[in-house]
Amino acid sequence: MSIQPHYRTISELLKNRTFAIDEYQREYKWEHRHIEELINDLVNRFQGSYRDGDTPRSVPDYSDYFLGSIIVTQREGRSYLVDGQQRVTSLTLLLIFLYREAKARSLNVASTVADLVYSDSYGEHVFNLDIPERTPVLRALFNGEPYTSSGQDESIGTILARYDDIDANDFEDELGDALETFVYWLINRVGLIEIVASNDAQAYAIFETMNDRGKPLSPVDMLKAYLLAPVHDEAERARSNSVWRRMTLELNTSGDEPDPERDAVMMKAWLRSQHAESVRERKAGSLDRDWETIGTTFHRWIRDSPERLRVGDAARNVEIMTEELPFFAGAYLRIMEASRRYTPGLEHVFYNAHNEFTWQPTVLLAPLERHDDPETVRRKIAATAAFLDIWIMRRVSNYIRVGYSTTSYAMYLLVKEIRRRPLEELVELLTRRLEEDDVTFEGAPSRGRSGIRDLALNQFSKRYIYHLLARITAYVDLRATGADRFAETVDRARHNPFDIEHIWHDDHDYFAASFPSRSDFEAARNRIGGLLLLPADVNRSVQAKPYEEKARQYANQNFFAASLTSQPYSHQPQFRTLIERDGLPFRPMERFGVAEQAERGELVLDLAQRVWSPDGVRRAAGY
Repeated sequence: MSIQPHYRTISELLKNRTFAIDEYQREYKWEHRHIEELINDLVNRFQGSYRDGDTPRSVPDYSDYFLGSIIVTQREGRSYLVDGQQRVTSLTLLLIFLYREAKARSLNVASTVADLVYSDSYGEHVFNLDIPERTPVLRALFNGEPYTSSGQDESIGTILARYDDIDANDFEDELGDALETFVYWLINRVGLIEIVASNDAQAYAIFETMNDRGKPLSPVDMLKAYLLAPVHDEAERARSNSVWRRMTLELNTSGDEPDPERDAVMMKAWLRSQHAESVRERKAGSLDRDWETIGTTFHRWIRDSPERLRVGDAARNVEIMTEELPFFAGAYLRIMEASRRYTPGLEHVFYNAHNEFTWQPTVLLAPLERHDDPETVRRKIAATAAFLDIWIMRRVSNYIRVGYSTTSYAMYLLVKEIRRRPLEELVELLTRRLEEDDVTFEGAPSRGRSGIRDLALNQFSKRYIYHLLARITAYVDLRATGADRFAETVDRARHNPFDIEHIWHDDHDYFAASFPSRSDFEAARNRIGGLLLLPADVNRSVQAKPYEEKARQYANQNFFAASLTSQPYSHQPQFRTLIERDGLPFRPMERFGVAEQAERGELVLDLAQRVWSPDGVRRAAGY
């Protein structure tokens, strides 16, 4: 029996090959942050080599990037992945995305990438991960077709969610004209060690040895060792170690599911928020600076630049381990809890988490000072989260991307500006920034964007429109009844969750007088003024019906939907009071044509300006 390790580039690993996996390990488990970290690391490494004007011919001179190892065993003429399906699945999703992007840009590399996603078996596509239950979703993603995970295996939903994360990251926009060169670098200079075992028993023995013995120290462990090194007093050393262990245990076991890497995520957020002083220049070939290096090797960043945190002195190191870090870890846990559960006083944290804005913990830690009392911490977090909420929603309403890569530089600048600000000064600064912002719900003239009136449902906007409609729906209900149902409205795990409803039914012939072409009709039908949220069962029951029939069902739903009918104006005095008190331009509509949809679009604009008013920063801070 032999063990054969081989270094494979992605091209060598995947071209004309397929992998199977055993039934017992078929769940795909990667989370949003894993995909984000993978893309960020790849793009950063590529940009360290790329220079303006480079073409794919320059790639052989670029730096390599190592993705780790996978373990493969041969059985019945097939290759089985014993360890590595998480990475191979994620790489497949990334390659599918790059194939579609390259195809949309008419880049020659598209066909090269396609050969790494699937093999041609007598005219049939066999994907590199040859798992029958995943083939339909991979085929749909590859072809750009809609697909639903409803009622299917957990991994299918995770695959769709991680593909959406890749699409939302916006790294392809950051790369711009360098995308084709990046793709060639990815498939030819990024690689893994493939360890090939001759049988299952040998493969599993290798897997157990690699995972159970000699486990390397994590970056957090190495940071602890570095900080403890100059602390020679045994009592102080023991106390520091004890506080550290309690802190990391709480970080890694908090929430609904344990996560052994959460302590490292928190360390990156703390260091960026409080100590990063530089960022990579926004031009090709620039080197990583504080902001980027902390995101990859934060323990080395501290060791190589001890003056940043003033570490090295025993007393200062003890202070960091027993006071500074526990304070920020506690604030981080508070942010993460409010991200998971709708928390009074920290609602905006939940909103931003629902929009999957990954920079949120880093930005929210920035204005904090170690001696802030718990209420000041809450108020600073709340005010900063309210600012982010408004900033994000203004941009997505103008089709401006807010993914991790696209907003990295803006978040660095924001962190530097608000770092350790007193509460009142923080609130004034954030409010002023919103008032001076050239991006509003009415448009962004300098960027050629026309605002929420032209917002329509598409692949980019769907998640944000769902959020926007949920916020508007919850706002109207809250103002009328005092009950805040936002968390319930966006809970996809509940029985009968809310779905987006098109007020116009999908019948072009019915609307042919207004829209001669099918494409014009579909574009108009998707506009924000013609959308609602309804429970899934109601949505299914009415979606094919004309407006006059739909309206009977709308009358029994949330106030935003019911406002299209006469019912709440006649039978809901709290709704009439809301209209009179707030001056909202609601009115019932007997028919719903082009003019009515435009009118509802103006109503959405009015509501959005109220929901996301800059005054919300002061209100969130308790002023």
